[in-house]
Amino acid sequence: MACRICGTCCMLASEGARPLNRTITAVPGIRAGHFTDTRGLTGCTVILAAGGAVAGVDVRGSAPGTRETDLLRPINLVEKAHAVLLTGGSAFGLAAADGVMAYLEGQGEGFATGVARVPIVAAAVLFDLAIGDTAARPGPMEGRGACTAANSGPLAQGNVGAGTGCTVGKALGMGRAMRGGLASSVCESARGLKVGAVVAVNCFGEVVCPETGRILAGPRDPVSGRPVSTTMLLGGAAECPAAGNTTLAVVATDAALTKEEANKVAQMAHDGLARVIRPCHTMYDGDTVFTLATGRVRGDVNLVGALAADMVAAAVASAVRCAAAGGDIPAWQDLERR
Repeated sequence: MACRICGTCCMLASEGARPLNRTITAVPGIRAGHFTDTRGLTGCTVILAAGGAVAGVDVRGSAPGTRETDLLRPINLVEKAHAVLLTGGSAFGLAAADGVMAYLEGQGEGFATGVARVPIVAAAVLFDLAIGDTAARPGPMEGRGACTAANSGPLAQGNVGAGTGCTVGKALGMGRAMRGGLASSVCESARGLKVGAVVAVNCFGEVVCPETGRILAGPRDPVSGRPVSTTMLLGGAAECPAAGNTTLAVVATDAALTKEEANKVAQMAHDGLARVIRPCHTMYDGDTVFTLATGRVRGDVNLVGALAADMVAAAVASAVRCAAAGGDIPAWQDLERR
């Protein structure tokens, strides 16, 4: 079966009466969970890899807020990460990783140092302080809460977890923006290799359909109220905020990859962002993609990277379609009903 979300395949066959899982948790060995603050309009999402997974990362936005990304570079010692945290709250939200570490330590997970096991928790933040309660930021309790909620079932999507306070298209200011969100997608190759992605979409630019190029969400024209091109506004009426953006993604696969290959997959997965976010990787975004490879099956890095880009693009489009109005900012659903 193939679902027609912007023309991209994101399928997995069901087993008996169990519901289809078209999210990243369909990758064996991966669990995921959210903490959602519906009043403060912020939250965090954790991706857990049992026993650790070979990890990589690629940071392309120029306003990132990250943790342990240097550790994931091929030249450095540690090969596996036990979790990746995507969180709102700007740099304040990095504190939520402490709760993830505490949870994993309690589970006996971590890199063996000889005196203690140290959980490796990579993290990246997005800026959602301009919507909801500015003082609401995920911390250690919220990070732990996402872990305790994590499971291998279908991951909730929309304005949940790290997608709770996401917005899209801020070239005319927050008052003319639209809602972003969080979504996930997964596919399976002919030989049974699985690649999934989860993306929290909080970009400066607009989001377009990867199949048609139609703008799904972006800065809303003051006259028509419809989303318009961000690029056309740059250098003119655009308001370029120094903060307020960033799209974050995690790619997971059951392929056996080296650390170098995991980093290459993260690099290739950014192509998925660039297909559907215009402009992408700006000075106002901290766009970051992580890769987790659980190593259950043989897989070609080129195939994994190509599928990862497809799944990231599909998840970005889905995140906009799943989003709901909030903080006086409309969503794609609202404009489609008009």
